[in-house]
Amino acid sequence: MRKYALMGLAALTLGLAEARPASAGWQCMGPEFACGSAASAKKISKQAYAGKSQKYASQKSRKYANRQKARASYADGSKATRRARASSVASSSYGGSYSGGSTGMASYYASGTRTASGARFNPGGMTAAHRTLPFGTRVLVTHTATGRSVTVTINDRGPFIKGRIIDLSRGAASALGITSAGVARVSVSVLGRG
Repeated sequence: MRKYALMGLAALTLGLAEARPASAGWQCMGPEFACGSAASAKKISKQAYAGKSQKYASQKSRKYANRQKARASYADGSKATRRARASSVASSSYGGSYSGGSTGMASYYASGTRTASGARFNPGGMTAAHRTLPFGTRVLVTHTATGRSVTVTINDRGPFIKGRIIDLSRGAASALGITSAGVARVSVSVLGRG
């Protein structure tokens, strides 16, 4: 402590530092062109803050505008229109089919803590992820090469890889015998709500 006091006293004596109260902030001791004035420093900081707040406001307004547009398009039309729109999305090559059967590639996953439905993910359970089928829908999945089948309940969203129609839990995949390959061609048919 005494060492720092002596160093401070020596600096004051030699004129290397100015004596000012402890409450005073940092002050530039260089020439005007290097330090700038205090007014210009405040102006620069205000401009930077204003730029950030404008950027945040524009991102926020874009986000809410997209939400409003989606809600408006969904609310437009009767229940029958919404069901038809949902089934047309479901019957696309990317999403599978609500009614009847569809054939495509299945994969499996075993990580995650929560599903899109809000339930806790159970890797050993007989559950699956589908892009468009409602949560709680029971689906019969049949491995086309072996003929093995398993009934699963949709409780999550996915798979998000083009060409795959369903994403099974590890338990359902091992019941079908596809864990070693990772993916397999399956046929999917909807049994109903569980």
